[in-house]
Amino acid sequence: MSFTFSDENLKQIEELKKRYPSVEALNLPLLWMAQYQDGFISLDAIDEISKITTIPPMEVYRVATFYTMFKLEKPKKLLVSVCKTLSCKLCGSDEILEHLKTKDVEIEHVECLGSCGTSPVMQIEDIYYEELTPTKVDEILKELS
Repeated sequence: MSFTFSDENLKQIEELKKRYPSVEALNLPLLWMAQYQDGFISLDAIDEISKITTIPPMEVYRVATFYTMFKLEKPKKLLVSVCKTLSCKLCGSDEILEHLKTKDVEIEHVECLGSCGTSPVMQIEDIYYEELTPTKVDEILKELS
């Protein structure tokens, strides 16, 4: 399996090179770009990012594994990230988690999503869904299916 950035993404990379002080600074944007393109970051994508940024592949991999928002395996189902910190727990995230267990989704427990004022919150791809109730979760999942 080989990874190549799409033509559109290659154009974006050229634009990004003009905005950043060095190609090494493109590591995070390119990780995001690879994940958006394929739904996850493959080892081939890491190699490609390494070539573009001149960062050793192991360093690119280290960054990709440090951040929980980067996925190194293709999700088998719709991936739902649910905040497990105190604010969300106090506002009902446990109820949301129990409700999600009855759905055909992959559940990921994550640390703070930074949306404490509108908890409980979950994230699907790069979209936050806030002030959740089981009914609201059902509506969201129905809309996404």
